[in-house]
Amino acid sequence: MTGFPLLLRARWRRDAVQLTIWIAGALLLAASAVVGVRGTFPDESDRATLLATAVANPVVLLFRGLPSGTDEGAFTAFLILPFVALLAALMSTFLAVRHTRGDEDAGRAELIAVTPAGRGVPLVATVVHGILANVVLGVLVTLAYLAIGFAAAGSVLMGLASALTGIAFFGVGLVAAQVAASARTANTIGVWAVLLSYLACGLGNALGTPSDDLQRMTSAPLAWASPFGWAENTRPYDSNAAGTLAPFAGVIVVALVLAFVLSRARDLGDAFLPARGGRATASAALSGPIGLVWREARGSLLGWTVGGAIVGVMSTRLAAAISDIGDSIPSVQALLQSLASQGSLAQGAIEVFFTLAGVLAACAGIQTITRARQDEAAGLAEPVRAAGVGPVRWVAAYLVVAVAAVLACLAAATAGATLGQLATDASQTDLIRDAAVAAAGQAVAALTLVVVAALVVVIAPRLSLPVGWALVGVATVVGLFGPLLGLSDAAVDASPFAAAPRIDGDALDLRGGAWLAVAVVAGATLLAGAARRRELAPER
Repeated sequence: MTGFPLLLRARWRRDAVQLTIWIAGALLLAASAVVGVRGTFPDESDRATLLATAVANPVVLLFRGLPSGTDEGAFTAFLILPFVALLAALMSTFLAVRHTRGDEDAGRAELIAVTPAGRGVPLVATVVHGILANVVLGVLVTLAYLAIGFAAAGSVLMGLASALTGIAFFGVGLVAAQVAASARTANTIGVWAVLLSYLACGLGNALGTPSDDLQRMTSAPLAWASPFGWAENTRPYDSNAAGTLAPFAGVIVVALVLAFVLSRARDLGDAFLPARGGRATASAALSGPIGLVWREARGSLLGWTVGGAIVGVMSTRLAAAISDIGDSIPSVQALLQSLASQGSLAQGAIEVFFTLAGVLAACAGIQTITRARQDEAAGLAEPVRAAGVGPVRWVAAYLVVAVAAVLACLAAATAGATLGQLATDASQTDLIRDAAVAAAGQAVAALTLVVVAALVVVIAPRLSLPVGWALVGVATVVGLFGPLLGLSDAAVDASPFAAAPRIDGDALDLRGGAWLAVAVVAGATLLAGAARRRELAPER
């Protein structure tokens, strides 16, 4: 293979920083979970209580793994394996697209194709690169748990399940890169494949069959349609069922073969889903920068909005599922009655789901605001600025569309929650009120992150993509999993998602709503001032 070692080495050098961040993040998450478990749930009785709560509440199982007993290792796997696998999956889809369709978009693939390496060797180098990256992640996760003192068999399964999940979605990313007409579209396909698969596994676990002692859950068939379900059903440190990883072999082989076949069946730069041609004449909406940004971002924003609507429907529909389980299983019913005396489970479901909706809204906003940097790097901002659009107006166009994306996503979530509640029990409207309040709070939280990301685009444009997405990632982990990781209340409340206002019983708890609102206003003011002195910095 002419040039294979050189191409593989170039990929490692190019991805050194990004892969280090992804893998270090996964390791930190995996190790900190053990610290959190030992600090928060040191006794077997504590772990048994939490497992019983999780088995009784399907909402919890949507965002955790598969309950497999009270052993410290099995309990840690229940809490953290889905998220380590999720990081591996996202890392892999982005890597696959970056070195295939991304290189085609940038013109690098064409330059390499005219060398003796041709078109096949770069794809082989990308495949080897992606597989090795996941192997490194899996080995390091295994070594981390062995160093902590966990059993060898379970530790190997933790690393193997995470690595195989990443490789499976690496194959999905490769196929998406052959099908889509641009790296943006391919990344969107890959991310949605990951999220839908994760959701299918969570629903499969939530709809599963609990054991009599409420310490284990048997997944429903839906979970077996997801790679995350295969990974979680290995039950590390419990039954260590390595056989459930067998479907990965078929998926990985099929995806890789399909990627090579599709690559050979198309010309460089072509796609099986070509970009739709534009109209011969532009509409009046495209006469200004806001219309241009909206035209560019509307497809991905529609996807985020649909995701928000789905989350909203689930938030109220699953409240009924909790009651149904309580009616059918006496032990669960007793536990639910005990929990209800300390607060409403339905309100808890709304809070968790709308935190997820807030994360989706923030992602929609961050993706939109960082397009400013992507357009600038590609040289697309220069013609717009040359048409008399000043720097403040140029940045403001992306910010306006980003704000609209945040509001649309959370409005769709609220509408979904309303429809879900009306379909379940139209006489009860309290949850609709709770959903509306939660949506408003999460909107302020998401806008805080969007404004900070916009400041990075203006002040340090070359850092805008990694910093923008890191903001969402850190805020999500701290806000949703901070208590599990043993973080203090002050640290958890530093996440905008955790500090957002919400309903507590019949009262409104503003929490950190005031400082979030101040942060949005102050950030927007600083942004306007900094943008005035901003010069374009395209990639050359």
